[in-house]
Amino acid sequence: MGIDEIILELQTNGEAFRHLLSGVSPELASWKPAPDSWCLLEIICHLHDVEGEDFRDRLRHTLETPDEVMPSIFPTEWVIERKYMEQDFSTTLNAFLADREQSIQWLTSLQDPKWDNVYQHPEFGPLSAQLFLHNWLVHDFLHIRQILKVKYAYLEQSAPIDLTYAGNW
Repeated sequence: MGIDEIILELQTNGEAFRHLLSGVSPELASWKPAPDSWCLLEIICHLHDVEGEDFRDRLRHTLETPDEVMPSIFPTEWVIERKYMEQDFSTTLNAFLADREQSIQWLTSLQDPKWDNVYQHPEFGPLSAQLFLHNWLVHDFLHIRQILKVKYAYLEQSAPIDLTYAGNW
């Protein structure tokens, strides 16, 4: 998949998130399929935080200043530190969607980006700008799948109806 296709997919995924998460009830937003899993509120808070502080910033860093030390991030710790469960779902969704639009505008404005630039990560080794862009898209796919699993599990537990007619989940 080429760079332009990935950027288009990121833009399309923004719309997919909008459609998957708009109109979610407060009950569904905070419901967890298991105590150690994330609810939709935690997922959207995570997506909002990593949009700018992880993928966009790390990609920008690798394109512009690959030899400088990259700031550390701790996304799994942010769930508690940033009090995800106390955030407003709609506000956070709208903030994420606005950040995604900003990301797309930035990506499409790049002039001759150096996709082969490499940041030497102390733990993961060499990470190219192209690697960050591809993984940004994969991260979207992972969370789209996660959102669908949460919504399916919620439906499954809330309706005493056999759901196997639809097919194997």
